[in-house]
Amino acid sequence: MSTKNITLSRRRFLQAGAALSGTYLLPGMMNAVWAAGSDKPEQNTVKVGFIPLTDCASVVMASVKGFDKKYGISIVPSKEASWAAVRDKMVSGELDAAHVLYGLVYGLEMGIAGKQLPMANLMTLNNNGQAITLSMDLARQGVTDAESLKKQVASKEPGSFTFAHTFPTGTHAMWLYYWLAQAEINPFTDVRTVVVPPPQMVMNMRIGNMQGFCVGEPWNQRAISDGIGFTATTSQSIWPDHPEKILGTRSAWVEQNPNTARALVAAILEASRWIDANDDNRRETANVLSGRAYLNTKADTLTGRMLGQYDNGLGKKWQDDHSMHFFRDGEVTFPWLSDGMWFLTQHRRWGLLDREPDYLAVAKRINRIDIYQQAAGAVGNVSVPASPMRTSTLMDGSIWDGSDPAAYAASFAIKR
Repeated sequence: MSTKNITLSRRRFLQAGAALSGTYLLPGMMNAVWAAGSDKPEQNTVKVGFIPLTDCASVVMASVKGFDKKYGISIVPSKEASWAAVRDKMVSGELDAAHVLYGLVYGLEMGIAGKQLPMANLMTLNNNGQAITLSMDLARQGVTDAESLKKQVASKEPGSFTFAHTFPTGTHAMWLYYWLAQAEINPFTDVRTVVVPPPQMVMNMRIGNMQGFCVGEPWNQRAISDGIGFTATTSQSIWPDHPEKILGTRSAWVEQNPNTARALVAAILEASRWIDANDDNRRETANVLSGRAYLNTKADTLTGRMLGQYDNGLGKKWQDDHSMHFFRDGEVTFPWLSDGMWFLTQHRRWGLLDREPDYLAVAKRINRIDIYQQAAGAVGNVSVPASPMRTSTLMDGSIWDGSDPAAYAASFAIKR
């Protein structure tokens, strides 16, 4: 079974980048326009929410390294306690934008993650880098992977095991459900699932509130460091180079502040490229993120997996070919329509949507490729793909390319 992710070639990216029109092709030209005042950001200060996770890195480093000032804005990172808090503050306008779960933004647009509100995805912040952690209590019972977990779950009454994710329509719920279902464990009838904020995952496992969880780093590594859990699988083993967090905001904010939106994307694009440039930059990023204002944990807990160095906590070590990335010549950051559509297929699969949406229309509405292209042109040397759709192969061998989303959503043996 192939898990190779099929991506666009660099040539196609460069050809597409050359298709952008006007001054957006020339590095620094947009900066000159802004400086002249014709396209000046409507806001000087942009408050961007984040959850203490490694993948908030580009938002934080855009501020710390001063990339925001280059584009005439000041990014103020705002540490939030939970994804529900991020949602509520985005909706109320207390936050201008946020480092946020892909599926949360789509859930708000569809009215299944809170009161319906038109939303915008300005860019993808990272690929990969999440994991499913199981407790050491399960390890002592012989559970080391999905197959052995299935046997253990089958030996108990339904609902005997509890698994946590971070938000009902979010990425972690979808990775957890996909992985369990692939092991023939129904996430809605065979086990119990609960919502826990990322920074509280390790504590809740320590006191026995759940036997497994899906969350972003560094909390999977932290469970290993604290001796309470092990990594059963990574999210990139489910979908190599999958989309994860995005830069989300209200559609109305983009319409009211288009120049600010472009400046915000440009600054974070620069930070994304800087982080991915070399391992020294990744180490510096880990050191910054470890501080009290951000993740408040040891830098060593972040650094290894940021560098793709994995240890599952049971003796297996490897260099991951699909570890967390923030740029990769624009492949990561581009707001692919097919990525957003995939989350809608899973929302439909699990009964969160009670009817088929117009998958492509919804994705076109939310993913602001226009803003992204303009920001990429302002930054310069950021490749933009020829097509807004990409093709991927998931862990079960299924091919996702966005061509027939309704059939894809209906194709799974285990659904709700």
